[in-house]
Amino acid sequence: MITYELMLIINPQVSDAEAGEIVEKAKKILADEKAEVLNEDRLGRKKFSHPIGKNRDGFYVYMKVKAAPEAVKNINHNLKLQESILRAMMLKTVLVEPVVKKA
Repeated sequence: MITYELMLIINPQVSDAEAGEIVEKAKKILADEKAEVLNEDRLGRKKFSHPIGKNRDGFYVYMKVKAAPEAVKNINHNLKLQESILRAMMLKTVLVEPVVKKA
């Protein structure tokens, strides 16, 4: 299992309660693919620098997920099928080791 970062942008026209339901549905999609949510952070509404469709802002949700590499394609596909999710991006996290200088 590899650690990934998942960012969801939810349509701003849904209420906060509906946004919570959408996040729970996204977690169910992850669970169906045997992925584990390590961390979830609801960042709230943020304005876009460029419009997505006719939307100028969206509700951002960040999740740290542990999943099998084979499941990522299905997870992305199923998230993008949701009408209320404007964007879904899943990126592999890379562990960066600090460089130690020798004196």
